Amino acid sequence: MAERVRKVVRWTISLVVLVLLLGVAAVMYVQRQAISDYFAARDYSPSLEMAELTSKLQFTALGERVFYATLPTLDASQRFNEQCAEVEHSDEGHVLGCYAHDTIHLFKVTDERLSGIVEATAAHELLHAAWARMAETERDELQTRLLALYDQLAADDPALVERMSVYQQLSPAAFANELHSVLGTEVRQLPQWLEDHYATWMYDRSIVLDYFDASHAVFEKIQARADDLQAQLTALRTSVETRSDAYDVAVNRFNADVQEFNRENDNYAFSGNEAEFWRQRNALESRAAVLNQERAEIQRDIERYEDMRQELQDLSATNAQLNEHLDSTLAPPVFPGG
Repeated sequence: MAERVRKVVRWTISLVVLVLLLGVAAVMYVQRQAISDYFAARDYSPSLEMAELTSKLQFTALGERVFYATLPTLDASQRFNEQCAEVEHSDEGHVLGCYAHDTIHLFKVTDERLSGIVEATAAHELLHAAWARMAETERDELQTRLLALYDQLAADDPALVERMSVYQQLSPAAFANELHSVLGTEVRQLPQWLEDHYATWMYDRSIVLDYFDASHAVFEKIQARADDLQAQLTALRTSVETRSDAYDVAVNRFNADVQEFNRENDNYAFSGNEAEFWRQRNALESRAAVLNQERAEIQRDIERYEDMRQELQDLSATNAQLNEHLDSTLAPPVFPGG
């Protein structure tokens, strides 16, 4: 009897152990990505630049673990283009980062005028990595809510529509993936449910938004000034042309009146009326002074026009220069051993 009890106890213990092992195995299977991320992030040794970048963005512990688990790279050479060769983008756009084969690659932009763009791109790509780690049911639910939110925002935000237009050819799932990253790093006013969602990876999303705004402010400032200059140039050109035409007419009339005055004087028309001579002469001199003043003002406006035109050209050159710094296709080649 005692032997049977011992067998039952051993069998029960074995069954419990088996159940526990199966439970542990099930948990490990469900959490396999988190476990993989833990070890990948633990073994990743960030460069000083990468550690500083991560510190600036203030990711949560989970956000930092996922970011480091992707073994992020920061490169200013053609190697970046090789790593992100599969990324689709518009002809006008620049690829500044990508999440490819579970690795985040960032293009190293060094121009201080574009400070913040690498940080914003890093956060954007982190959200792609986060999206890839969601359960399918979670992604499907989030996709539905994101697309519905986009329809609401698009009605009052043409800039967002233009921003997302480069992704219009994507499937709804891929579009939602991109929207997930864009909203999280570029749009300030979002519903609380989405803010709570992003808080999983970022302690303070406004930090990322500040970096994004700072990096784009230089282009917005250039565009605003260029638009203002273009409007002023158009108005000033019209004014100068209209006033120049009127000036030419007035000069021709003045010259004709001077000739008539001289003809009358040569014919002694004022010999008996000296006062009339001086009245007409003084009137002509006054008109000449007004014409000279008008010519000088037109000339100053022409010079002002040229100054503004030159400033507009300089702004265009600056814009082109900044875009060159963002164009990874212009990056230097990878040197052997580099």
